[in-house]
Amino acid sequence: MIFDPILDFFRGKAVTIPPMDGALKPNTLLEDAKILANVARPDCLAYDGASVIYASGNALHRLGVEEPVNTYGSVITALAISPRGQLAVGLNSGAVMLGGETLTGFTCPTALCFAGDDLLVCNGSENVAAENWVTDLMGHKASGSIWRVDATAGSRVCLARGLAYPNGVVAEAQSKRIVFSESWRHRLAVIPANGGAVTSVLPRLPAYPCRITPTPSGYLLALFAPLNRLVEFVLQEDDYRADMLREIESRYWIAPTLTAAHSFLEPLQNGGVKSMGVHKPWSPTRSYGLLVTLDADFRPVSSFHSRANGRYHGVTSAIEVAGNYIVASKGGNAILSIDARVGES
Repeated sequence: MIFDPILDFFRGKAVTIPPMDGALKPNTLLEDAKILANVARPDCLAYDGASVIYASGNALHRLGVEEPVNTYGSVITALAISPRGQLAVGLNSGAVMLGGETLTGFTCPTALCFAGDDLLVCNGSENVAAENWVTDLMGHKASGSIWRVDATAGSRVCLARGLAYPNGVVAEAQSKRIVFSESWRHRLAVIPANGGAVTSVLPRLPAYPCRITPTPSGYLLALFAPLNRLVEFVLQEDDYRADMLREIESRYWIAPTLTAAHSFLEPLQNGGVKSMGVHKPWSPTRSYGLLVTLDADFRPVSSFHSRANGRYHGVTSAIEVAGNYIVASKGGNAILSIDARVGES
């Protein structure tokens, strides 16, 4: 309404977040999932046609094999395997390893995807490394970009700039579009294959979206942390947030996190969160586990949750293999498996 800006001056802006309802109605399906492996901070799932590949710290592993496939000089933050088996790895140092070549010039590779002979690179931020994502969010930054790299020649072109932490990307072969997750704007967005205007395809998500991967019937979208009214309020309070970032350790910030609280110094632990010593599943939370299945038009179909009192928070990556969803719970230190037919019921 026309009077809203005037009224906001006196009453303050309302802090609202989209509800988890409909296809995103909470359940315990992630909690009930089969545990494939207990792994330290698993991330970046991919399938090479024979086995599942995942990252843990600076090591690349095959699921079920103890010895790493390879190790790198920095934490692995992105991974992609082409249909021909070419491997691309993004590192927290900013480098992208493509075959035997090292691509420089990136700061924060968060997601990779092969599109024919090209590699799509999400550079989440020009200001921070990927492992320091919370600083980018709390700093109100929007310096991310998406690049197309010629996997043979190594030349590159920027397809979009000024993005609020692009964190997942997929190429639509038939419609010649690129769909990506924009974490700090809580949406999926789309650009033409050769770059152009950014438009929303799935706005107003109730959590921060991460990697998106294709399935035979649509897509899997990982969401790594929930929106929270207290965090959203702090994001509006510039002076308070500046003091918090300057004076308090980042693990104690009023900010999203991948894991449930472990220290009495962390916010959101009492009141409505715990009652009679029991952590309520519906309580406010800074961490959560959420995986959403999308149809071919990027509409939510079903979802899998680990609620506020759950173990498998911080879902950063998921793929479908042989009729099962393989899920990386980075905050829960586990790789899970869910029968894809569960989401159809």
